[in-house]
Amino acid sequence: MSTQHANTSMSQQSLGAPSLAKMQTKHYIGGFVVFFLLALISYQTAGWQMAILSGVGLLLGYTLFHARFGFTSAFRRLVAVGNGEALRAHMLMLAVATTLFAPILYFGAGLFGTDPTGYVSPVGISVIIGSLIFGIGMQLGNGCASGTLYAVGGGRSSMIITLIGFIIGSVVGAYHFEFWMEDMPAGPAISLATDTGLGYFGAWILQMVIFAAVVVATIVIAKKRKPPKMAILPTTTGIKRMIRGSWPLWVAALLLAGLNALTLVLRGQPWGITSAFALWGSQIVEAFGFDVSQWYYWSEAQGTEALNQSVFNDTTSVMNFGIMIGAFLASAAGGVFALKKIPFKIGLAALIGGLMMGYGARLAFGCNIGAYFGGIASFSVHGWVWMIFAMLGTYIALFIRPLFGISNPKPNDSVC
Repeated sequence: MSTQHANTSMSQQSLGAPSLAKMQTKHYIGGFVVFFLLALISYQTAGWQMAILSGVGLLLGYTLFHARFGFTSAFRRLVAVGNGEALRAHMLMLAVATTLFAPILYFGAGLFGTDPTGYVSPVGISVIIGSLIFGIGMQLGNGCASGTLYAVGGGRSSMIITLIGFIIGSVVGAYHFEFWMEDMPAGPAISLATDTGLGYFGAWILQMVIFAAVVVATIVIAKKRKPPKMAILPTTTGIKRMIRGSWPLWVAALLLAGLNALTLVLRGQPWGITSAFALWGSQIVEAFGFDVSQWYYWSEAQGTEALNQSVFNDTTSVMNFGIMIGAFLASAAGGVFALKKIPFKIGLAALIGGLMMGYGARLAFGCNIGAYFGGIASFSVHGWVWMIFAMLGTYIALFIRPLFGISNPKPNDSVC
């Protein structure tokens, strides 16, 4: 992804500094106007809580884009060549989020009258299959749930197709939800903090040990496999770096952890993404005369209230809109926003990947954000199961990607 942005930046520099600056200014102003409208509509629809959450989404999108913070690429680099740099950033993010989540969940003190609860879901066949499918899909689509949103906002054309596939797959997953919940074996939802006798402090210690073990494992793997380093993204210095340059992964890890904790306090749940895709798609299906309210996913799992309301009443939808706008502003600041033609094979892989991620996320009770990030930070065992099987899906996808003309990192590459 960094190569694409570097090439885009070079092509835009050929326009000349004055024209490039003018284009950046137009994009920036346009982005702020759109965000102002989002915040205004959110406030008028659901009050200050929703307007503030739109701002949190904006900050998430800005952070994700500026650091090119990837979940998909982190898994791929580790599995393909043994580079664990990005996965170590994940562990930092999860460690900080876990530390922030623990007192919030223990004391239950939220804003706007919320009673914060984490993402703790059952561990069963649906999580295993769903995360495996998601892992394959995110490697074909070249982006995860958060990656899809910030890449769309940043002007990556193929991810628009991925997003469409994501929405369709989410609807199909919602339609099949009853089968996976009622007919497939499933265990209980297990919180390391409340269901094991460890308490929040004991569970916090256990997770810190696991995070440290993962970090050590990536270092050991790197010493054995001697992988290429991650590509260094173009950047600048000083205050310009904050606005236009690329941010270090550790900075993004800290910010994402803090913003997720803020989300938990503001809306009573951690950050999530893909439930909104199921909502958008289901509302579209309803517009064509189908009664989706009878589906188990809506009638039993989620409730039908959201189906009959504006998407601006849905916190996940509003935050998703904010993420895309935030990424657009970040790309405009860097002068790298540009839509391009999509080769057929890449477009097909993007569509298939999106379909698989949408379907897999419904089965696995979330994506890389809701299940992996939010689940682990909430002390849920299902979050760790998601990580393991999404990693396995990544391994499988390495054999499929070349069929679509998508290359994998190689040990003899100069960078990965």
